[in-house]
Amino acid sequence: MDVKTPIVADLASMTEVAEKGIVSKSIVENEHHKIIHFTFAPGQELSEHTASVPAVIQILDGAGTVVLDGVEYEAGPGKLFYMPADLKHAVQAHGELVFLLTMFRT
Repeated sequence: MDVKTPIVADLASMTEVAEKGIVSKSIVENEHHKIIHFTFAPGQELSEHTASVPAVIQILDGAGTVVLDGVEYEAGPGKLFYMPADLKHAVQAHGELVFLLTMFRT
């Protein structure tokens, strides 16, 4: 995907819940950025891990917990979590949880 090509995404229409699963849909992927739309079914989680690049989680809908370096934060609409490279993090859905993950490939 060309860095100079604009992208328009209808985030609400991208929400798709898989029974007892996680649905991820790539919106942007180029040499500088990767933006992924995630929908977690209730109870789903990404266990603690790290990323080699800085990233942001922006909660669009639902309820859950984001764990950053061992500290738990409530995740709800309007919350944004910035993660420097190599920070341990995890995501847990209490109900359905919809968010954007943006990775900055620097």
